[in-house]
Amino acid sequence: MTGINFISLLFIALGDSADCFAVALSGSCSTKNLTRLQILRASASFGLFQFLMPLLGWLAGRAFVNFIGGFDHWVAFALLAAVGGRTVWESFHPEKEEKEKADFTKGWLLLTISFATSIDAFAVGLSFAFLKVNIVTAGLLIGITTFLVSILGFLLGRKVGEVVGKRAELVGGLILIAIGVQILLTHLL
Repeated sequence: MTGINFISLLFIALGDSADCFAVALSGSCSTKNLTRLQILRASASFGLFQFLMPLLGWLAGRAFVNFIGGFDHWVAFALLAAVGGRTVWESFHPEKEEKEKADFTKGWLLLTISFATSIDAFAVGLSFAFLKVNIVTAGLLIGITTFLVSILGFLLGRKVGEVVGKRAELVGGLILIAIGVQILLTHLL
């Protein structure tokens, strides 16, 4: 099993937070006059879910580590490429953006959005189970990065249109794919 360096982990965190950035950006664009409390509440929820889901993925993956140790780098590559590919695909298919008039920064709607945007983090955590990664550090980095990136998305959403949000998802997906390729090449070369 190969390790993963901090810079790669930071890029994974940025790539993983792209969905939350896009949600924050588009939510801020479509909802006028969001309060600081709403922004902090939504960003904290996004960050918390992005912290917890890699941990859950890692726990699930640890159960399978002994079975696939010989080709773990392929599994990590496949998972990151799949998550990145899906994120890229979604950046070109905006139908997933359901804009409701309900306050998306509280209640079940916030929990649902937080969960939906963190499913990718579960897959990333699953791939971490096959690498030498301190999962708590990785989870914290992903969660804190998502929190900060979400706040940035809310603040920028007041000033820019949806085009930036779509490009953020595209870049995030490409970053995840690139990290997967880097893991594969590091192991093979």
